[in-house]
Amino acid sequence: MSSNNVVIKIAQPYAVALLELAKTKKVTKKVSKDIQLVQSILSQSEKLKIFLANPLKTVEAKKQVIIATFGDQISEHTLSFLMILVDRKRIAMLDTIANKYLKLAYQMESLTIANINTSIALNSEQENLLTEKIKIMTKAKEVKLIISIDPELIGGFTIQIGSKVIDTSIKGQLRQMASHLDMVAT
Repeated sequence: MSSNNVVIKIAQPYAVALLELAKTKKVTKKVSKDIQLVQSILSQSEKLKIFLANPLKTVEAKKQVIIATFGDQISEHTLSFLMILVDRKRIAMLDTIANKYLKLAYQMESLTIANINTSIALNSEQENLLTEKIKIMTKAKEVKLIISIDPELIGGFTIQIGSKVIDTSIKGQLRQMASHLDMVAT
């Protein structure tokens, strides 16, 4: 079993526990927003990730940093959950736990998540058209677009919904042509 699978197996019960707490307290939407905020801050700060994952840093130091970083921006439920992760030495898995939690929360809300990589930013009209097309393709009631910009795509975009990937990028087309030429050459 790879280490990534082990991390996912460890993260699952924590994500489920947070979702159950959020449902019980009727704060699922707030906790989901909190988790998205935490993920956003973590993705922007490599130093914070390294600090939280460092086993040489004390539990108290990690708690102080979490309170200073997130304290006034997230609910007490989410903050308490982060403190439990620190106490149980699972804070280094926060990103995986957060991803798992959001996946479960979106499933509960019948929400389909589409990861979009695009070479340039999409305007709101393009986002709305893309959302409608994805709703038709997946027969989902709601679609959440997670958009990231990747200039290496040259042009176009890729869509990932679960394990399905749709690649309309120029980079993908060039890769396909190169693959085809390799097959023809052999």
